[in-house]
Amino acid sequence: MVESRRRYPVYPPGTSAKLLSGPLVTPPTAAALGRRTDRVTPDQTAFADVAPILDAVAARLIPHDVPGLDLGHELRRRMVAGTAIGWRHADMPDDATLFELGLAALNATAHKILGREFAGLDEEQQDEILRAIQFNRVSGPEWEGIRPDRFFDELLATLVDIFYAQPGALDEIGYAGFADARGWQAVELEARAAHEPERPA
Repeated sequence: MVESRRRYPVYPPGTSAKLLSGPLVTPPTAAALGRRTDRVTPDQTAFADVAPILDAVAARLIPHDVPGLDLGHELRRRMVAGTAIGWRHADMPDDATLFELGLAALNATAHKILGREFAGLDEEQQDEILRAIQFNRVSGPEWEGIRPDRFFDELLATLVDIFYAQPGALDEIGYAGFADARGWQAVELEARAAHEPERPA
């Protein structure tokens, strides 16, 4: 789904983890971010039918190389727990229902248009299906009660929320704003605090 990916300056892998275990992060912040790295396994039978579809969709919408981060796994855990990102379109069902129905409809659309399971398509074909859904160019009984574009909006927003909640993802974009024990005074563009990690040249 990503046509070209800008490679941001990054911190060396493990920078965020090192900060979290050091004196530059207050204990409440360290505890909150540390909980995000705990790998809680969802009920393996819950939403099993859509798990491979979700994994394939997540890989196209947010390609990444953050070690240990499994977007599909975390979203299924949220679906089982009934947690959400705090908003939804008023005419859409709750997140767990929306994602279960929407992913099944996405897979049915792949069958209808290209004759195969979504997870079995190549990347270009998967992007074709995702764009059709994103721009509301699909219809049929499989989408009854769900607007395809709004399903896409909520799914993408949730995957982004999951991604940037992980300390490892912060290494990828070079962000250390959670190192809050000393505060931040050098906040203007291109400024660097003395205790801020340095980005590789």
